[in-house]
Amino acid sequence: MTARKRPVAKPAVVVPAPLPADRLVRRCSFDPAAFQTTADLAGLDRIVGQDRAREAVRFAIGVASPGYNLFVLGSPGLGKRTLVREVLEARARNEPPPDDWVHVNNFRQPHRPWSVRLPHGMGVRLKTDMARTIEDLRAAVPSLFESDEYRNRAEQIGAETVEHQDAGFQALGAESAGQGIGLLRTPSGFSLAPVKDGEVIAPDDYRKLPEAERDRIDAALADLQVKLQKTIRHAQQLQQEGRARLRELGREMTRSVVEMLLDPLRHTYGEVPRIGEYLAAMQDDILENVDLFRRTADGEGGNELMRFATAEAAPFTRFEVNVIVGDHDDGAGAPVVVEDNPTHPNLIGRIEFVARFGTLATDFSQIRGGALHRANGGYLLVDAYKLLTQPFAWDAVKRALSGGELKPESAGQSLGLVSTVAIEPEPIPLRLKMVLFGERELYYLLSQFDPDFEELFKVAADFGDDVERTPDTEMEFARMIATQARRESLPPFDRAAVARVIEQTARWTGDAERLSAHIEGLGDLMREAAFRCVDAGGGIVGERDVQAAIDARIRRSNRIPERLREMMLRGELLLDTSGARIGQINGLSVGAVGQHAFGFPVRITATARIGDGDVTDIQREVQLSGPIHAKGVMILAAYLADRYSAERPHAVSASLVFEQTYGEVDGDSASVAEACALLSAIGGFPVKQCWAITGSMNQHGVVQPIGGVNDKIEGYFDICARRGLDGEHGVIIPSTNVAHLMLREDVVAAVAAGKFRIHAVATIDE
Repeated sequence: MTARKRPVAKPAVVVPAPLPADRLVRRCSFDPAAFQTTADLAGLDRIVGQDRAREAVRFAIGVASPGYNLFVLGSPGLGKRTLVREVLEARARNEPPPDDWVHVNNFRQPHRPWSVRLPHGMGVRLKTDMARTIEDLRAAVPSLFESDEYRNRAEQIGAETVEHQDAGFQALGAESAGQGIGLLRTPSGFSLAPVKDGEVIAPDDYRKLPEAERDRIDAALADLQVKLQKTIRHAQQLQQEGRARLRELGREMTRSVVEMLLDPLRHTYGEVPRIGEYLAAMQDDILENVDLFRRTADGEGGNELMRFATAEAAPFTRFEVNVIVGDHDDGAGAPVVVEDNPTHPNLIGRIEFVARFGTLATDFSQIRGGALHRANGGYLLVDAYKLLTQPFAWDAVKRALSGGELKPESAGQSLGLVSTVAIEPEPIPLRLKMVLFGERELYYLLSQFDPDFEELFKVAADFGDDVERTPDTEMEFARMIATQARRESLPPFDRAAVARVIEQTARWTGDAERLSAHIEGLGDLMREAAFRCVDAGGGIVGERDVQAAIDARIRRSNRIPERLREMMLRGELLLDTSGARIGQINGLSVGAVGQHAFGFPVRITATARIGDGDVTDIQREVQLSGPIHAKGVMILAAYLADRYSAERPHAVSASLVFEQTYGEVDGDSASVAEACALLSAIGGFPVKQCWAITGSMNQHGVVQPIGGVNDKIEGYFDICARRGLDGEHGVIIPSTNVAHLMLREDVVAAVAAGKFRIHAVATIDE
């Protein structure tokens, strides 16, 4: 049986011509009639692009149902916070301001303070009015007890008490005198003793009395002693009744004053739920503790140092109003709160303690609200990474959002590590929209590993890193540059400078058809260009200033690329840019120093020999190859086997290596260059070293796009330019990367002069 031969397609291959200079960069140009400088442009009150994210933000804040909180994801510098605050503040201005919340003393259970809701702006007023009322009471009550009416009635009660006491003792004295026994008043109280002729009988004389007389006296003494005890107890009871009458007199006379001073509070705040109940409880407490007000006036109260060490150190704190929410910046709209330090106490509040002689004491006045309290009824903006890195803060936020209530507590209380709680304030209902800002990786991690996350943050606003480049967006960027210049008092930018800034934003994206949405980077470039302009004594920022700023930024981060080029020029890193070699080719790689990316060439070599068809990746064998690079080599081996060994295994083995690389190599952008090196080694034909190649490939030999194409071309160009351009040097790139080209002016000029060439290919055959 004859095996069917697999047909091999042999398409006609046309070698692509070099790219013309006008395809190597996409210029930005404005109609001269549009503007001369940014001073002629109207400002832009919104961020360019990001329509998808803007819609998500509006949807999240428009849904009133629980759980529709917002996670804003995207890389730093995109203007996420600016856009979100812009949308939130516009909506918040039309929303009702939030209610105030105060904590007040629970006179019956001081460890469970009340939480009271008041209309917006009334919390601070209540606090002020209550403090003024207490001050009035502290002045009015003592003067009341110094009045003639009180003194007369108190003296009358005292006199009546003494009169009743004396009557009892007088009756007992008369009874005892009739039996020859006297009732004697001593410093320690009353006592009974036998008397004769008004004198106490001496012990010796008492023993000389007849036995029958002594027995009578002893029996009488025992009986009178019982009566004396009853009389003393009755006298003590009379004293207690007298004190009670005095207290009732004090309450009776104080009640009218307290009611008179509290009536304005009842009139002003009586319609607020619980305020009437609170004022009634407060009045009862004042009447029960009238002496508290008297002590401050008459100087009683003992050692002030000892009083400070007790709960009476601040005796009138019990009547204060602790405003948790109410100190608003303005009275218009809902609050938009940004919490930059989202610790556990800064978010949910805390209960503070006061050190008193080695002990910690607290009360309702030491409760402090957090960002969730301030944002209640509005919006809270928090950085997700900062929140997640604070101990216990994330769990506390989730409990508050899912439970819909706020209760200040320590981390130990929330975790159940504290068995005793000094105070337990009533929780406050929570109603707000929370907005978290974070990078995409953080959002995906939370979605995958936190089961509560998607229930609490149902909406994601995904900010893109770039926007489509059109004449309209270029003009919007020009207006955004004008707005930024005015906001920061920068000199105006002329038309050419604006165009150069926009071209640079396209360069940042690595795509000539997109513009970078990183507002922060654009602002930094503008500031640096403005500095160059002012430093040179100019008044309008020009294209030269912008280019100088770009060059300066590169120079600040260019030490390592310069060192690599120097090593290549000195021959320490082997790299040929002329002649031809078998199994050797120049690949292109990209490195980074901070935010600065740079390209550089690297030699790739291949060897071939008789074998069993294996392609050995030396980088992978020594574990200096990343998984993507290993995948690229395996795809290359599959392509060679499919293209050249479809009918039978080829008896060739080969090896590939990146020369003089001592770190991990990853990425598949060198697979086209590796394929050329392998084919050169297997076929024995030389490869011109004036070329550098970059590109990925699939199993069918189709060349695929790669990243960093501009940096790679410029990295190779810099080496060739230092050695001297002869018109033969050039770079081969994937044809799909042509739309990404935003090359430097010196590269474009060299191509235009025929000193450097760039070819774009679509297949390995090309």
